[in-house]
Amino acid sequence: MSDTRRRVKVYTLNEDRQWDDRGTGHVSSTFVERLKGISLLVRAESDGSLLLESKISPNTAYQKQQDTLIVWSEAENYDLALSFQEKAGCDEIWEKICQVQGKDPALEITQDPIDESEEERFEEMPETSHLVELPPCELARLEEIADLVTSVLSSPIRREKLALALMSEGYMKKLLQLFQVCEDLDNREGLHHLYEIVRGVLFLNKAALFEVMFSDDCIMDVVGCLEYDPALVQPKRHREFLTKTAKFKEVIPITDSELRQKIHQTYRVQYIQDIILPTPSVFEENFLSTLTSFIFFNKVEIVSMLQEDEKFLTEVFAQLTDEATEDGKRRELVNFFKEFCAFSQTLQPQNRDAFFKTLANLGILPALEIGMDDLQVRAAATDIFSYLVEFSPSMVREFVMQEPQQTDDVTFRLDESEFSRDVLLINVVIKQMICDSDPELGGAVQLMGLLRTLIDPENMLTPTNKTEKTEFLSFFYKYCMQVLTAPLLANTVDEKKSKDNFQTAQLLALILELLTFCVEHHTYHIKTYIMNKDLLRRILVLMNSKHTFLALCALRFMRRIIGQKDEYYNRYIIKGNLFEPVINTLLDNGTRYNLLNSAIIELFEFIKVEDVKSLIAHIIDNYYKALESIEYVQTFKGLKGRYEQEKDRQTLRLNSRYRRDARTLDEDEEMWFHEDEDDDEGEAVEKSRPEEEFPESYGKYMEAKKGKCRHSAQCVQTHNLWNGMFTMYFRLFTVKESDDKENFPTQTPTGSFKFTFSHSAGAANGANGKPAASHAASASPNGSPAKSDATPGTLVVKVNYPDDEDEEEEDEEQSPRKRPRLGS
Repeated sequence: MSDTRRRVKVYTLNEDRQWDDRGTGHVSSTFVERLKGISLLVRAESDGSLLLESKISPNTAYQKQQDTLIVWSEAENYDLALSFQEKAGCDEIWEKICQVQGKDPALEITQDPIDESEEERFEEMPETSHLVELPPCELARLEEIADLVTSVLSSPIRREKLALALMSEGYMKKLLQLFQVCEDLDNREGLHHLYEIVRGVLFLNKAALFEVMFSDDCIMDVVGCLEYDPALVQPKRHREFLTKTAKFKEVIPITDSELRQKIHQTYRVQYIQDIILPTPSVFEENFLSTLTSFIFFNKVEIVSMLQEDEKFLTEVFAQLTDEATEDGKRRELVNFFKEFCAFSQTLQPQNRDAFFKTLANLGILPALEIGMDDLQVRAAATDIFSYLVEFSPSMVREFVMQEPQQTDDVTFRLDESEFSRDVLLINVVIKQMICDSDPELGGAVQLMGLLRTLIDPENMLTPTNKTEKTEFLSFFYKYCMQVLTAPLLANTVDEKKSKDNFQTAQLLALILELLTFCVEHHTYHIKTYIMNKDLLRRILVLMNSKHTFLALCALRFMRRIIGQKDEYYNRYIIKGNLFEPVINTLLDNGTRYNLLNSAIIELFEFIKVEDVKSLIAHIIDNYYKALESIEYVQTFKGLKGRYEQEKDRQTLRLNSRYRRDARTLDEDEEMWFHEDEDDDEGEAVEKSRPEEEFPESYGKYMEAKKGKCRHSAQCVQTHNLWNGMFTMYFRLFTVKESDDKENFPTQTPTGSFKFTFSHSAGAANGANGKPAASHAASASPNGSPAKSDATPGTLVVKVNYPDDEDEEEEDEEQSPRKRPRLGS
């Protein structure tokens, strides 16, 4: 069976009360003829052999634990467990077991796990006598008590009965008194038994017992018992640590004795769980669930009591913001708030929100700015800052944007040109990330995630403040971005890496990850910053790093830029020849088939698939000779193909344009010579045409038509007229290129061209240059004036004649608009 829901591990409990792994397989529930009933079968996934065959007995107590575990006992001292890969499979088998036994699947245990003789004995006893019979609390009986406590751990009902017995008649306190006797007598055997007893009692998982054991009178004796682990040659000194080393400091005197006692208790119980008790196995984890809950509710109570004590919090903030407060005291105050915020994580969401609102109203963020020169204060303040960002990024953004404007505060310099970015809280966080002393940069990774939350536009779209995104990003790039990129820029001076050790490489990789996020989400701001700082060139220096993960981060940054398909970025890359380090890295990598090779190939494949024409042309023109030998992928040949296809398209487009021009002129000539002059007059509809294309086309047209015209006299005359007009056209075009576009040839729907010239008479005839009014006239093939209205297909040329001044004045009065003069 390949269903992962049914995939299980089979465990059996050995004589040492340890679980042995019997193998992995797939479980099913089916009727087995030999066993005469529904059974659980587990077949090994390796060879299909039978790992388990167990009939579901109506009287067996099956227990479901942690959603993926079913535990039961088949015989005395023979316990079995199935650990499921998926919760769904566990639920399915559990329902089958409950169906066979007629139980509700909502239960976590099908019935009390006691044998028949024990059940009969309990039935005969009165209701009040359903307790485990405990041996007398004496030194000589400690071994017997330890065996009893250990034996009941696998049976939930017996654990319950033992817990009731231990709480009666103060039995637990009597045991702890024996501890003091054994320690005075240096009775190691008795101390080892007490260790087993106390550890077993903790695993009973009963809150009522914890209240007794963790009281002020008993808790240190409980810690003492847990020092004498039989597996250790010498006992641990946990009590010495709790009483002498870990001294409780009250930053502000706590007048509430109940609150003080609760804080002491919570710390010590947390120490027992985290330090003294060994890490529970998967089958023991549920044994300490009540202990975890005990600590949890203690923390909730502490936070609530502190939050409600306004006098206490007001005093703490007053001392924290007082610049006269000594450094040692300030350190304690900030650490107190750090623990305070850590405790708040145990609160329900609505209570946690109320808690942080209280801190915000009291001024927690301004208070954190003071004393940042102290390393311990800075570290604690950064942790508090993290809690606040997780609670409300908008609140933090609003605060940090106000910092440079608070010129009345002595922390800030009045002159913005002298404003020190070091005092900004967000820059303190960035520097904390950069200066993380952990070799694995665990703290830096956490802070990088924090910064990403702050600069993520997705959580800036608050309906109450729609300008938050623009304002904060402008602030961040003005005051913070250069602090973030400082290590990167300092390490790539003169296009050479100054440091290439592992920790520096890790830090630069984190910075690059954040910058890559900015490229994807900030567009304008990061684009401006990249181009102003020539940032991509500096980053690509890291392609030469001996740490491949750093080279990949640099490549990923470039890949994200190219992925934007922004021509501004493309021109920046082309102008700077920024593909060169990438291609050098590809060539240096040789034929090694690794992640770096695949990432570079993917970059070029993206350019090919997306057909980024400018980049394709740049790559082929500059680097194809170096890349053409790479044939294990078709990427570069594909780029070459794309490049050639584009060149072919451009050539065809150009040729088709010339052919269209020549064909149009040919049709115009036929219409010129064969169309009757007395055709019906009609209005020529102009069609705009690029002015720079016509002269060249006309030249080719004239060359093609020389000697081929049947009407030689008319052709000569027409040819002379065309030459004269084009001479004037080019002379005027050279004088003033920016004249109104009505001065350029336009094509009518029928294919004819209409020219309009506006010039002085002197310019046209070589006279003294005296300006003359414009005059429009039509020219027929023989050069004589014709009607001003042209029929479709007629070539109409408006030319000024020097001897038509009267007509010009008349036209000026009648014309609806006057064309601009080139001479003016």
